[in-house]
Amino acid sequence: MSIGGGIALIVIGAILAFALDFQVAGIDIQLIGYILIGAGVVVTLLGIVFLTRRRQVTSTSRTAVDPTSGEQVTRRSTTDGGGPVV
Repeated sequence: MSIGGGIALIVIGAILAFALDFQVAGIDIQLIGYILIGAGVVVTLLGIVFLTRRRQVTSTSRTAVDPTSGEQVTRRSTTDGGGPVV
């Protein structure tokens, strides 16, 4: 579930809270609608947070002179943040 799932929960909750007008014994349909709206908002915000997380990449460059040959040696390495790419 991501942004689309959150929006779907918001829509279903809004239909239950505002559009339907019937009673079920022991169940408050409007309260369930409000709960679904709240859950949809939370899921949508989490989806946006995970979407905007970016991959961290660290590049390192080291230059040294080889003492035996006198040549300049450059070593480059790249590592990512270690976490999954979202």
